[in-house]
Amino acid sequence: MQTIRCVLLLSCWLLSAVAWAQTVPATADSLSSPPANSLSTPSGIRYVVLRPGTGPQAVAGSRAAVYYRGFLPNGKLFDQTLFPNKPLRVRAGRGDVIKGWDELLLLLPVGSRVQAWIPARLAYGAKGVRSPADEDRYLIPPDTDLRFEMEIMPLK
Repeated sequence: MQTIRCVLLLSCWLLSAVAWAQTVPATADSLSSPPANSLSTPSGIRYVVLRPGTGPQAVAGSRAAVYYRGFLPNGKLFDQTLFPNKPLRVRAGRGDVIKGWDELLLLLPVGSRVQAWIPARLAYGAKGVRSPADEDRYLIPPDTDLRFEMEIMPLK
């Protein structure tokens, strides 16, 4: 019984990884700027809803679980959640994450899947993020706009 359960879980994980990967645009050009039909927030975040959420909307301080992939303007992946059962857990609207994420978490209902283009001032700004392996290099250069694929999950 355990073997069957493990095989089923692995199969589900592989299928979800394939489905997730199929939503990535093919070229760096399509990664660097939002499409004309994207929505905008007053602060300048642009986003496209890939799947509308049907759950409740977060309020400041509520917990959220997010699967994500983060890209630099050249299309390079700089961070992601690796496993389907390990989303990033944060408190919405509390400064646990970059300002752009906080804004989106309070805007989008649970179950939403979006692509979002976040301006540098709502991400890591002028300081950027240094590489943990080499302090002389940047993982995210200063003043870099970022693109994220995000899926807001219900907490269990």
